Amino acid sequence: MQRLPIPPLTLETALEILQAAEDAWKARDPGKVALLCAPDCVWRAREALFQGRAAIEYFLRDKWAFESRHQIMKELWAYTNNRISVHFECEWQHAGTNQWYRSHSNEHWEFDADGYMTRRDMSANDVPIPVNRPRIGH
Repeated sequence: MQRLPIPPLTLETALEILQAAEDAWKARDPGKVALLCAPDCVWRAREALFQGRAAIEYFLRDKWAFESRHQIMKELWAYTNNRISVHFECEWQHAGTNQWYRSHSNEHWEFDADGYMTRRDMSANDVPIPVNRPRIGH
């Protein structure tokens, strides 16, 4: 895996990190996502709070077991020296019910001096998509 930029961040390096995160998420490979994080990284995802690469991988394996057919877009909102704020929109199909959902999220990321994510704080809303409503990319 290519090494990510290290702080202090610029617009270009913030966008590079954002794209790497989006690509890792689209690949649906929990190990790839976890490698973008420091070994003791703290994640908050909705009501869940956990720490460490192994916990991140477990969370993503569990999440992607019932969220299938992901379509995702991440947008840079702001950045500073070692932080990035992102707007995240994702559409996915529930593996058990086949119902489509659109998730709207705000994420705040913090990075260490080596460029690894040390904290991810995410809030999201999931909205069912009616059958006759267009989805992302359609």
